[in-house]
Parts: sequence; structure tokens; C-alpha cells
Amino acid sequence: MNRRSSGQLGLTLFELLIVLAILAFIAALVAPRVVGYLGRAKGDIARTQASNLAASLELFFLDLERYPTAEEGLAALVSAPPDQARWRGPYLKDPAGLIDPWGRPYLYEVDEATSAFAVVSYGRDGAEGGDGEDDDIRKN
Repeated sequence: MNRRSSGQLGLTLFELLIVLAILAFIAALVAPRVVGYLGRAKGDIARTQASNLAASLELFFLDLERYPTAEEGLAALVSAPPDQARWRGPYLKDPAGLIDPWGRPYLYEVDEATSAFAVVSYGRDGAEGGDGEDDDIRKN
């Protein structure tokens, strides 16, 4: 008896292999784009977090009339430095905000003579310099 005439409709192994090959081809085309979007998204997140840290440093400055020292670092945004009665923090709600999207702490550079500061992330590679996802993020 013919398979189709008996009401037993289904896929043959060959048809199933064709469908799987088409799905694999589509996945091979789409996957690199998705990975690229995720990489750019981490860079965008790092830029936003660095801007938030810079704004928190400005609030710290308004209260204490100085930026945190290099020794105090960004931790001064979360917990009060010793002997600072005017500290009105925390200026950053979550200490996890001190970690960049690649799992490394943001670097804090301060020139105490000029009161200039920078919040820095070295990107995906964690090394100075680079392009794309490895690009350095610096917010003054």
C-alpha cells in the first residue's frame, strides 16, 4: 500500500536532512552578527557606567570639595573614607557598578594638583590600546 494513500504523512530522512542543512546555513549567517551586537553592547554599557561613575564623582566633589584620592579610589563612592563627616553617600547604590562588563574593576586616575580625574576601562582585552571591543573607554 502506498504510504500517502493510507493517511500516514510524514517526513523522510532525506527531507529532514535538507531542513537541518537549511537551518544550519541560516544559523551560520546570523550568529556572527549576533556576536557583534553583543560585543558592541558591552562597550556601550561600559561607556554608560563610566559616565555614571563620573557623575557620582562630581556629587562626591560637591559634598567634600575634593575628589577621592588615588588611595581611596572609587570605593569612596560606596563607603565613607575615614574622618569624613561631610560625606553624604553612598554616591553609588551598588558596588557592582565599580566592575566593567568584562569583569574587571574600573580604573580611577586622579591628578590631585589639578583636580582632574578619569574613569577608565581597557575593554575586552584588559590592555591599553586596541580597536573595536578592545578599545579603551575613558571618561573625564
